[in-house]
Amino acid sequence: MTKREIAHIIIEADTPLKVGSNSSDFLQDSPIQKDWNGLPMILGTSIAGVLRKHYRDENENDDLFGFQRMDKKKENDLSEGSKVILSNALLLDENKEVNEGLLLEKSNFLKIFDNLPIREHTKIDHRGVTGSSKEYSKFDEEVVYKGVQFKFSLEVLDDAEAFKKLLEMLQSPSFRLGGGTTKGFGKFKVLEIMSSVVDTAEALATYSSSLNSKKGSRVELLTNVMPTKHSTYRLKITPDDFFMFGSGFGDEQSDQTPVYEQVIDYKKGKLSDKQILIPASSIKGALSHRTAFYYNKSQKLYADNLTTDEERKKYIDENNDAVKAIFGHKKELADDKKTELGQKGKLLISDCFKEDKKESTKVFDHVSIDRFTGGAIDGALFQEKTIAQRDEWEVEILLENDVNEAFVTAFENALDDVCMGMLALGGATTKGHGVFSGTWRKS
Repeated sequence: MTKREIAHIIIEADTPLKVGSNSSDFLQDSPIQKDWNGLPMILGTSIAGVLRKHYRDENENDDLFGFQRMDKKKENDLSEGSKVILSNALLLDENKEVNEGLLLEKSNFLKIFDNLPIREHTKIDHRGVTGSSKEYSKFDEEVVYKGVQFKFSLEVLDDAEAFKKLLEMLQSPSFRLGGGTTKGFGKFKVLEIMSSVVDTAEALATYSSSLNSKKGSRVELLTNVMPTKHSTYRLKITPDDFFMFGSGFGDEQSDQTPVYEQVIDYKKGKLSDKQILIPASSIKGALSHRTAFYYNKSQKLYADNLTTDEERKKYIDENNDAVKAIFGHKKELADDKKTELGQKGKLLISDCFKEDKKESTKVFDHVSIDRFTGGAIDGALFQEKTIAQRDEWEVEILLENDVNEAFVTAFENALDDVCMGMLALGGATTKGHGVFSGTWRKS
């Protein structure tokens, strides 16, 4: 009998979650993972993968998660299995219980998850506009509402110290789950940890593996946990006037509307009223382009000195060294045409939500102008709805500490531009919208 440290853990999404199912359907390009009841879930393998990476970053030679190894003569297999066992993270219903069996009928609360938020994305090029090629095409992602709660179990065999470390890692601000973590998704907080120790065969035989089990003692949660390998930037900005992060859709009042999203409210057992959303991906995109500008400036890489488009492409978008290091870049073949190069971004940024107050929008009427005559085009009247609410927004950004100083300087110069109103955020920025002012602080 091996001693087992077991914890039942409840987490709550601080931002929407993107737990991909690696498939597509007729409605979405990237639907989320769902359980046998059609409810959002997080696979235990997904949690294990993130835990393994974080644990091995701090304990490089530790074999807690198992290993594959042969002896020098390749005659004996010395591999060992993982000492960590994780269950799938299942959705909590309005009674704070998971549904481990097949439901005959969903409650009104669970029916909320039949239709989940869709995030619309359009990749922009180095000029800040949508390109015409497939590389810059529009795509969408299904996400899980902010505020959703999940429950899962963590079990560690015969290693109390490692068990304690894993629980601490789960509470780190830099620990994110699912995909799109560099685009604002996957941040969560731990609400409850109930811990048990099973150290006899009799105790194991009677131990209930159900996530709804009430056994165990409550573990005191950590407070004011700071990331160990990241610097934290807190960007506090207030709109000078109007701004709009576009939804890609219209309504009865306008052709283009801001993006709103609802969040789950467990206390009321329903969705909240719509909230104003500033997507982290939009802020990230603006900062990425301006970081490239400042890094090129510091290296005296000017367009006038680069005679061809091929030369210029080496220093823009994902080809820019500062952008590669901070924001990451997609996989590509190295010069040897065999090795795949790619890097995940070293920057974590979170979506921002704020309550939508009544009469907080302003609709602008526009008429498209004929470029040749300078007159209005018949039937080309359109409307844009903007946010007129002048609240302060706080954007949390985590940046890994091992980034080159020159790249960090370029990134911080981009933050300065946002705070001074020189880098507008969101859509319709050429019409005067999206100008913010504020401050940023690093810790």
